[in-house]
Amino acid sequence: MTDNTFKVAALQMVSTPRVADNIATAARLVGQAAAQGAKLAVLPEYFGILGMRDTDKIDAREADGKGPLQDFLADAAVRHGMWVVGGSVPLECADPGRVLNTTLVFDDSGRRVARYDKIHLFGFESGKERYRESTTIVPGDQPVAIDTPFGRLGLSICYDVRFPELYRALAADIIVVPSAFTATTGRAHWELLLRARAVENLAWVLAAAQGGVHENGRETFGHSMVIDPWGKVLACQASGEGVVIAEIDPAYQAKVRASLPALDHRVM
Repeated sequence: MTDNTFKVAALQMVSTPRVADNIATAARLVGQAAAQGAKLAVLPEYFGILGMRDTDKIDAREADGKGPLQDFLADAAVRHGMWVVGGSVPLECADPGRVLNTTLVFDDSGRRVARYDKIHLFGFESGKERYRESTTIVPGDQPVAIDTPFGRLGLSICYDVRFPELYRALAADIIVVPSAFTATTGRAHWELLLRARAVENLAWVLAAAQGGVHENGRETFGHSMVIDPWGKVLACQASGEGVVIAEIDPAYQAKVRASLPALDHRVM
């Protein structure tokens, strides 16, 4: 690595209905990422629980700022001296029958520095395969991006990736997309959408996914990947738990943005 480059990690899981087991897996993967030199690690959506029923995450919800999933994220960041993006955590909201699906970012001192509540809620029907996140989740309404030592970090979750206007609002250097894409939609659109968001925004994309067959019978697509600002996939894992590592070079991004100043040419 040159002086200004750094490593990032997209962590892939096959989460279970048991929070404690998922925390143990996430802890192992974060440790592996740190051992490989990653300074920023992203966990997938629903890393803490993918239940037998959609309502199981309501039973596992945490108050904002307190709970085993949030404690784990803060402790992992401190222990490894790295930034940790907690893919999504179910947080309490005003509706007792639903939760917020929330990404939390902790810096290398364990301090929480950002919170993003998922704005776009997934809905899909094809034969017997049906999903309607709005049944158990309350949508957020605010885009979130923060300045970090790595550049401007833009937050999004899974289905958000289908809405390019969100990413324009983020104006990010690095975009994170923790996800639990279905196998059906993933095969058709996952890589295509991620690479489009990278190219449109001339940004790095870190997509950490669920990847396998879960105990509830759901199959998630996996293919966690890191994509560069030119749309090139730098690293990818198809299925199963694992750590996807890639090197980010801010100077390369600056060169790409200078040679193709599409962001400066925007008129809308």
